[in-house]
Amino acid sequence: MKDVNVFDPNTTIVLPNQPTTSRQIVDFDEFTVHFQDNETIINLPQRLGKGYNRSIQLRDGLTIEIIQVQLAEVMYLKRNHKKNFPLVAHFYLTGNSVVETFKTKEIEPKYTELAGRNYLYHLPNLSELEQWPCDTEIKLVSVYAPVDYFSCFYQSENFAPSLINQLITGDRDLKFHLSLGKNTLKVTEILQQIYQCPYQGIIKQIYLESKALELFAWQFNCMDATKSEKKASQLKKDDLERVKYAQEILVKQVLDPPSLAQLSRQVSLNERKLKQGFRQLFGTTVFGYLYNYRMQQAQQLLADNNLSVAQVAQRVGYTNPEAFCMAFRRKFGVSPKTHQKTIFYK
Repeated sequence: MKDVNVFDPNTTIVLPNQPTTSRQIVDFDEFTVHFQDNETIINLPQRLGKGYNRSIQLRDGLTIEIIQVQLAEVMYLKRNHKKNFPLVAHFYLTGNSVVETFKTKEIEPKYTELAGRNYLYHLPNLSELEQWPCDTEIKLVSVYAPVDYFSCFYQSENFAPSLINQLITGDRDLKFHLSLGKNTLKVTEILQQIYQCPYQGIIKQIYLESKALELFAWQFNCMDATKSEKKASQLKKDDLERVKYAQEILVKQVLDPPSLAQLSRQVSLNERKLKQGFRQLFGTTVFGYLYNYRMQQAQQLLADNNLSVAQVAQRVGYTNPEAFCMAFRRKFGVSPKTHQKTIFYK
């Protein structure tokens, strides 16, 4: 049975490696759809790979989505989010995706969602391009809740983290995409309980709704805990200036960067504070920042078809093209060559 209403009309699926336009755009009629009680299961057509998208509808618009796929080739999802976008809790068990956002200053223009990590976001009135890799299985659980769903819980201005408060009390244009760190053992246990729900009927509905709310509660608490930890570990202004100087050194010496010890001596800041400062300012390690910077530069250079992959590798500080290709694939899920071929889609 097929019903076009189960598909998001604001999403287009693209296979950039297909030779013709007619093969690149995926028609929703290629999918098979099954309905069972309050569930909708969409199975991938064979040319896309193997797997399914399972959507479980609960009360008042609360929805659990389970995706488990092994793609046959790289796939892009072009999405145009509307004003009534829900609050989304997103948990990756395996796989990753690279997301580019357009026409907004509130969200990073490009970010990567990684295996074993979770995210909370609200992205109304926004266009994005999501890239899914084919070299690893993608397994993720998302919980969608209309913003009004939380209104019945509202008691006072301090009942939830400030961002959630702001959203629920009226700022429906608020945009945010928060990375809340690694999935804990408790979170992984909840996700497995959703996967392996043993109940049927009303008991299943109650059980899954409780698990969906437990995931939201965990993320809301994580937001408060992260805020408190950051406040307690702030470096002084002078130290942060030295961290910024260290960042400038890394950028200028990207072809031959100093070691951590050398960088520490150059900016007169001990290694512990240097590492802490990079996490505070840039959300990553010292050499995680260098890696991200190199990959961003590589992306820009690959837009020039006159440059070979080996030349791009050299210009961002890799003497071994194979090491560069591995690093690029780890970051973006595709090889540099594939990215160069398909860049006109972005």
